[in-house]
Amino acid sequence: MSMTVERRRRAAKRTSVALAALMATFTVSEALAQQVVVRGNSRIDDETIRAYVTGVSAEEARRNLVATGFFSDVRVSRQGGQLVVNVVENNVVNRVAFEGNRRLQSEALIPELQTRARQPYNPATVAADVERIQEIYRRTGRALATVSSRIVDLPDGRIDVVFTVDEGSKTGIRQISFTGNEAFSDGRLRDVMTSTESNFLSFLKTTDVYDPDRLAADLELIRRYYLRKGYADFRVVGTDVRFDEQREGYVIDIAVEEGQLYRVGNVDIDSRIADVPTEELRRRVLTREGQVYDATAVERTLVDLTTEVARRGYAFAQVRPAGERDPAAGVVNITYIVEEGPRVYIERINIRGNTRTRDYVIRRELDLGEGDPYNKVLIDRAERRLNNLGFFERVRISNEPSLSPDRVILNIDVEDRPTGSFSIAGGYSTADGFIGEVSLSEANFLGRGQAVRIAGSWGERTSGFDFSFTEPYFLGYRLSAGVDVFSRFSEASNTGRYDSRTTGGTLRFGVPITEQFSVTARYSLYQQDLDIPVIFRDNNPANGEASLALKEAEGETLTSLVGLTFTFNSLDNVRNPREGLYAELRPEIAGLGGDSEFFRITADARYYHEIFEDVVGIARVQAGHIAALGSEDLRILDHFFLGPSLVRGFRPSGIGPRDVSSADVANALGGTTYFGGSLEVQFPLPLVPRDFGFRGAVFADAGSLIDYEGRRVFSGGQTIVVDDNDEIRSSIGASLLWASPLGPLRFDYAYVLSQADGDRTQAFRFSGGTSF
Repeated sequence: MSMTVERRRRAAKRTSVALAALMATFTVSEALAQQVVVRGNSRIDDETIRAYVTGVSAEEARRNLVATGFFSDVRVSRQGGQLVVNVVENNVVNRVAFEGNRRLQSEALIPELQTRARQPYNPATVAADVERIQEIYRRTGRALATVSSRIVDLPDGRIDVVFTVDEGSKTGIRQISFTGNEAFSDGRLRDVMTSTESNFLSFLKTTDVYDPDRLAADLELIRRYYLRKGYADFRVVGTDVRFDEQREGYVIDIAVEEGQLYRVGNVDIDSRIADVPTEELRRRVLTREGQVYDATAVERTLVDLTTEVARRGYAFAQVRPAGERDPAAGVVNITYIVEEGPRVYIERINIRGNTRTRDYVIRRELDLGEGDPYNKVLIDRAERRLNNLGFFERVRISNEPSLSPDRVILNIDVEDRPTGSFSIAGGYSTADGFIGEVSLSEANFLGRGQAVRIAGSWGERTSGFDFSFTEPYFLGYRLSAGVDVFSRFSEASNTGRYDSRTTGGTLRFGVPITEQFSVTARYSLYQQDLDIPVIFRDNNPANGEASLALKEAEGETLTSLVGLTFTFNSLDNVRNPREGLYAELRPEIAGLGGDSEFFRITADARYYHEIFEDVVGIARVQAGHIAALGSEDLRILDHFFLGPSLVRGFRPSGIGPRDVSSADVANALGGTTYFGGSLEVQFPLPLVPRDFGFRGAVFADAGSLIDYEGRRVFSGGQTIVVDDNDEIRSSIGASLLWASPLGPLRFDYAYVLSQADGDRTQAFRFSGGTSF
């Protein structure tokens, strides 16, 4: 019992000591709070300052107050039993202003700064903002820009912060060079890049401005180019970017390691899913033995195989390539492995960075959604699709683990880019004379991914307007729908002795069957108004007379037409193709109402192949046929009227059947069947820098337009005599092409090798346009 009492006494004593210590702590803290003396403050109250210094050492109190950014000077000392805090308050920023900035507006610079109005002034922050502004100017091609700051004192402790900018001259990329490249020259690799070197036309472009992000994208373009050309071991080993003070611009050196050229060796499919036989998948393989190795063909094969296996009910199946290089034989043996992947689902898709483009515009480019099985091949294709839209500066898709082991979170990071444009175009052609066009277009209308364009044109002998609207995902499906409204007027000339106005519209619906093949359905309704001026109505030796066939067709005609367009496009570059095939087949029927009844079919195919480096061969074939439906003759305006578009060296409407009823008159009547072919070789001009954009070409054309099927006997028993010569027209010639900043310009000079009586020749032809 005595021991129990003793233990209770000891426990009570310990409790008493603890309570006494706690009370002493509260007493000391209260005393310290009462003994903190604050001096020098005018806007920040004492209690706020005491909150940062109570219960800490003098040095720690000083650091705490400095870290707030509210004070330019803080001194903490002990005087007797008091803690004295002397502060000098920072001024408050009234506004941030700029001087000397002409290239970049203040509204674009202010959001990039840390210095803000109604915030305490901080010299360190302002110094960092000076560096930030200089970096922004460097990215816009003004590396020589200098920035300084000053303050303007105002009453009540307020100040204005003013950044003074000397923008300097434009500092472009003076040189882009490569080391380690043997298969392709520096010039060819520069053509792959979007960054360009400065030249005498730099005032018209911005691609010669050094941008680290654009350069990184260019390196990826170069890598993919080499992989398409068979260099499976290619890698970029280094990039050196330096600013040359003497040349006042950037010099970029890119070191590459090409490796050797590979061809495709054995191609096999290893299906590890019992119900998916190998033979069923072989027709989806795009890589063939003996071909030059092409990484893009491998990517397309992965997508096609993945789609086929998923269609058979294996949503988690994965297709991956296994490449075995044989350097001695110079081949890559490819095996496509099809196997069941882990059962991982997409829990959530986060879209970040899109300030303008709506989420659903991005989501619809994915062939999978939240809750679907995770498939890396389909995600890679979605990333390529998003990049190809042209709506974003960059796109990156990444994933992160979820809280659940069988779930993954997809993150899609994008950065919007401007997609609208206003252009004023001008040009000249020997057919239409001088012509100008004003257009306003938007490729991502209201961030909905829709394309809108309106344009008006005026020329010496032509004028008109066009409006078009395209919805790429009609009713939420991968089905494009669009409408076109147009009106065009052409004035009478010696090549067409009538005024013609065509007004109407088109509804179209397009379905992509594969990445290269698509089908578009069209319905067009348009009215043609033909009028023959007086000078061509009466016989005039100077101008000739309009044919009876034209006089009979004078007036208004309504055409209702439905058609399909089958398109195959495997071009490596739409604007400047070097490899690939582009082909169109267009069957059409008119007669669902209206005045015209006919069936028409046209075909056009162009094949591009790089014969040598930067020497591109082009083979083109085209043909067409039109036939009247019913017993009526074919209207004259429904015939084909061709010239230099079929065989260069002839005028517009310069070949084909003609009315030779009078020796002084030989009106073109058009034909119902045409066919033609062309061979062309384009090459760089020697001694001319590539950056100037000049190229030469030589060509050979051959073709014919035959079979007039219109009326020959008219009221009063009058008839026309038709010269319908089926001779092959042919020509050879040379061209000068200029990919100028003012648009593509082309000068053709053709020498006619063969022609028919009555044909109209034209040796020189020039066409071009501009956009600025």
